[in-house]
Amino acid sequence: MRLNQFPRLLLAEWRKLKLPMAGETVVVAVSGGADSTALVLALEELRQHQKLYTAICVAHLDHRLRKTSAKDAKWVAALAQKLGFRSVIGRSKVAEEARNNSDNLEQAAREARYAFLERTAKRVKAGYVLTAHTMDDQAETVLLRLMRGSAGFGLGGMEGLRPLSKHSSIKLARPILWARRIETEDYCRLRKTEFLSDEMNEDQTFARVKVRKQLLPLMQSFNNKIVEALSRTATQLREDGAVLFNDSDALLRRAAVSSLESGNGDETETAVLDVKVLAAAPIALRRRALRQWLSQVRGSARRLEMVHLVAVEKLLESTSGRVVQLPGGGRVRRSRNRLEFEVEND
Repeated sequence: MRLNQFPRLLLAEWRKLKLPMAGETVVVAVSGGADSTALVLALEELRQHQKLYTAICVAHLDHRLRKTSAKDAKWVAALAQKLGFRSVIGRSKVAEEARNNSDNLEQAAREARYAFLERTAKRVKAGYVLTAHTMDDQAETVLLRLMRGSAGFGLGGMEGLRPLSKHSSIKLARPILWARRIETEDYCRLRKTEFLSDEMNEDQTFARVKVRKQLLPLMQSFNNKIVEALSRTATQLREDGAVLFNDSDALLRRAAVSSLESGNGDETETAVLDVKVLAAAPIALRRRALRQWLSQVRGSARRLEMVHLVAVEKLLESTSGRVVQLPGGGRVRRSRNRLEFEVEND
């Protein structure tokens, strides 16, 4: 039989991202919804047509947020077995973790999921983890970040390929960002395979669901191709951002004060920047460099928004002794001609 269009387009993106064609294992995150089900079905079709020879490991994390979650995990395991793929099922008490860490439920679930995927990849010796984010997910992400006041870096949305976590050799790939959600549903029906529906995807107390159910339909009344338009904008911003990243990285290296010069005694320390070097740089490069710096010294850019970058930037014009508190702990202090990052002690 001829290869269907969905796996054919997946194969084109697979090659574009330079994902392994043979000899390696890839982990595929499968929730059981239409998007991830379509992805794993398409991979199976590519293998059946001898277009792809990689080993597939299906990974599913039971967040224990719904009464049916254990049943869903069994469904995913059964699907993997039917397709001839290995599966790894994990379990996590996300609600409890969110309470303990003062996180919102969405953030806690995301962190638990990616930690599980990284553990699974290491366990099966996989160099890549695949998620089934679509063009619709990309549009929702861009709008959520726009409403939070993200800069161009954030408005670039999700990348097709990036490290799974900081300093990780495992790559996170999103090979169906080109697909609309309706296309994944249609492909599942074409393959005569049911997919799961998560009632939490109807709960408008979650910001992403509210964007999906309320904001995007309103925007579509102005432009019925709004999802595609937002995706194109995100792609353009990522392309522009790649050029800016190189320049801002060079600025950050010029502004970094060696620890021996700053008196900290650790030659690898980069938590001190030269105010004069930063102040002389163009605003766009300066803010991007500050964001990179804060991401490095904090360990991540989590909860870091434009308002925080602007506040840190204002320290360049202030006198010694001024401090900016950052979300999630840590602060930046202006000390003479230096910006210093400090970790707050409990």
